[in-house]
Amino acid sequence: MKDDYIPLAERMRPRSLDEVVGQDHIVGKESLLRKALDSGKPFSTIFWGPPGSGKTTLARLIAHYTGLPFYSFSAVTSGLRELRDVVDGAKRNMDMFGKPTILFVDEIHRFNKAQQDGFLPFVENGLIVLIGATTENPSFEIIPPLLSRSKVLILNPLSYEDMKKILLRAIEDKERGIGNWDIKISEDVIDYLIELSHGDARVGLNNLEHAALFAKTKGEKEITKAAIDKLLPSSPLPYDKSGEEHYNLISAFHKSLRGSDPQASLYWLYRMLMAGEDPLFIARRMIRFASEDVGLADPQALGIAIAAFEAWEKVGPPEAELALAEAAVYLSMAPKSNSLYMSEKAIKEEIKKSGPLPVPLHIRNAPTPFLKRIGYGKGYMYPHNFKDAWVDQQYLPDRLKGRIFYNPSIRGFEREIKRRMERLNKRRGG
Repeated sequence: MKDDYIPLAERMRPRSLDEVVGQDHIVGKESLLRKALDSGKPFSTIFWGPPGSGKTTLARLIAHYTGLPFYSFSAVTSGLRELRDVVDGAKRNMDMFGKPTILFVDEIHRFNKAQQDGFLPFVENGLIVLIGATTENPSFEIIPPLLSRSKVLILNPLSYEDMKKILLRAIEDKERGIGNWDIKISEDVIDYLIELSHGDARVGLNNLEHAALFAKTKGEKEITKAAIDKLLPSSPLPYDKSGEEHYNLISAFHKSLRGSDPQASLYWLYRMLMAGEDPLFIARRMIRFASEDVGLADPQALGIAIAAFEAWEKVGPPEAELALAEAAVYLSMAPKSNSLYMSEKAIKEEIKKSGPLPVPLHIRNAPTPFLKRIGYGKGYMYPHNFKDAWVDQQYLPDRLKGRIFYNPSIRGFEREIKRRMERLNKRRGG
């Protein structure tokens, strides 16, 4: 039959909102979308979610439930010329039937600002109900005027239970699925297919179809793990080095280091490495972390982070991966202090507020006789001429005399720094 040439993922696409799996918050009986469709008044929507979670399916179902004209528009292959054609068609539909047209834009984040601006007047005047689909955070990728005129609906990643329901439905369905193929598939193999799909329904169904076709052509009655391994190459982890996942993973890594969790720190480190993240980007973040979150609680932390960076530059993969792992574990277990970071913020704020305060005369450089005559360097006390190489002397500008910017913690080596500062403060009589 001709349907056999349609991919299984397409054949099994939900035909009603009740068949949609894993998105009850969007398609449930009391959901905003369901009520809008029941009333026949859809609204412009941005569906944001991971690949294979149902964005295109929901767009098509909106058109199905409302009966409105539907145009599908790909941001990868279409441009303003195609948009003009769609608008012309939408105007004809409006003139003839008095109804708006649904325009579905897949991967809408791929349109630049000018292209996105092109939708605005037609969304505003009600000619078009815009349905956008994106895997990227709309806050970053969609222009604010368009975002403010649309409702963002977030699709959940499909869980193990969701994926199992989808695959079992395809295995058992004799009309659209492979229920009449007379091929067995064990629970373990279903679990394995789910594991390979990374929560992407399209990938899961495609893999199931490929494995079933392979078994069928070989005259075999059962799909096995061994056959799947031969047939399906290991799929790369979903990752976009310039997208939201990039920032989510590095954030998870940084927070795991800060939270002193070496297990999570290693997990997120290797998640990034295996997905193709630039190792030197990770190393740079560890260098920053060593100063920001460990600081002088452990002065060795910065050196270890820098050593990991240099190890990657000099040795490279795969050997230097362990150098990054070593640094990650060390940083996660080091005593933590953000005292330096807080002092940096306080000092920058003070400089912005008070401006270029004059350097006290006694600590100014006096390289010429004239500068000496007008008081540059006058009264400066050379600390090495005093006991313990220290003398009570003002170094801050007059206006900031006595200000405390750096306040060490009592963790790690900063406990010793704090003790030394308190001892010197007593000698000042403070």
